[in-house]
Amino acid sequence: MNLAKSKKILKINRGEIWLANLNPGKGTEPSKTRPVLVVQTQSLLEVEHPSTLIIPLTTRLVDRAEPLRLRIKKHNDLKQDSDLLIDQLRAIDNQRLTAGPLLTVSADFMRSVVQAITELIT
Repeated sequence: MNLAKSKKILKINRGEIWLANLNPGKGTEPSKTRPVLVVQTQSLLEVEHPSTLIIPLTTRLVDRAEPLRLRIKKHNDLKQDSDLLIDQLRAIDNQRLTAGPLLTVSADFMRSVVQAITELIT
């Protein structure tokens, strides 16, 4: 079987929330299948880059934890209020993305995400 022909090409966009299988996790890494926010630049997504920068979500909410966490209210196919785990930013192989998009966040919210990432890395 030709694996190149059997791979499903996903149409992924920056600012979308997808389900991703993050197993196996190690140490403090989030694991299991969970929602993730796509933060990778759109230009890499459009050339079907094989990996994607994401931020995992959790339903274990912590109030007033910015910039480590940002809250996303449930809507569309995101069934529970969730926190973005900004400090868990990582690249995953696109094959880990299992379903989506569940929703697309606003441009204003993405600016808040970029600001939070910047605060953590500068």
